Amino acid sequence: MSDDTSAERVPAAGSGFERGTDGPKVIVAGADGSEASWRAVAYAAGLARRQNALLAVVFVQPLLGAAAALGVPVAEATGAVAEQLVGEIRASVERLRGVYSVRWKFVTFPGDPYNGLVRAADELKADAVVVGASERAGHRIIGSVAVRLVKAGRWPVTVVP
Repeated sequence: MSDDTSAERVPAAGSGFERGTDGPKVIVAGADGSEASWRAVAYAAGLARRQNALLAVVFVQPLLGAAAALGVPVAEATGAVAEQLVGEIRASVERLRGVYSVRWKFVTFPGDPYNGLVRAADELKADAVVVGASERAGHRIIGSVAVRLVKAGRWPVTVVP
């Protein structure tokens, strides 16, 4: 017996932002230049292509107070990493032009990786976050960025090994 009153209500068009209703529209991928982060970006690019979603590749420039106090030009170093990352992404997009089409943008700003990814996901109204698994042994004790994102429970999080 069918009960029409139990049908799920569908929100009216234009009723505001709603995460994940028709598949992801924005996928955030964290990139820091590590092998795991490149695998995460590649995985996220495949998701974005299949879902016709925007891929937002996010690099959070770490704040290194101690290094700055010692006179190390931290902003220049992290800026160079950001330029290198965007260069590698552009080269990959060019290699795949005509085979795959992915809309993407590169976002970078200073901060710690967890808070930076949270900020990016919130500002971009992300439907999903993709990060690489941590390669650092200490994260098993204090928790990795990936674990913290999963525990936040605000977006589906995919951790790519």
